[in-house]
Amino acid sequence: MAMNRRHEMPQQPILFCEVFDVWGIDFMGPFPVSNGYSYILLAVDYVSRWVEAIATRTNDARVVVDFLKSNIFCRFGVPKALISDQGSHFCNRAMASLLQKYGVAHRIATAYHPQTNGQAE
Repeated sequence: MAMNRRHEMPQQPILFCEVFDVWGIDFMGPFPVSNGYSYILLAVDYVSRWVEAIATRTNDARVVVDFLKSNIFCRFGVPKALISDQGSHFCNRAMASLLQKYGVAHRIATAYHPQTNGQAE
C-alpha cells in the first residue's frame, strides 16, 4: 500500500526547550500583613522547576516589571516565553513593552484552565 499525504504524520518541528527558557509567573496572597508585605510574587522555571520569589507590598505592574528585570533577566538571561494568568498586573502596557523590547513571547492562561500555568499555580 502506497503511503499518501493522508496517512503521513504531520511534520511539526520538535520543540527544544532549555533551562530558564520558559518561566511561569504568579502572585500569591493577600496574606496577613507582615512588615508591610502582604503578597508574594513568584516565578518558576518550567524545565528545572527553579523558584524565584519576593515579598511585595502591592500586586501591581511596576512590581512585576522590576522583578523580571532584576531577578530573572539579569540573573538567568532573557527567556523565550513567559506564562501568566490574565491578571491586570501581567496584562498591561508596561509588561507588553518590556516583553516586546526583549523579544519574550507572553503566553496567557485562561481562567477556565489554570493548569496551563501549572508550575506557578
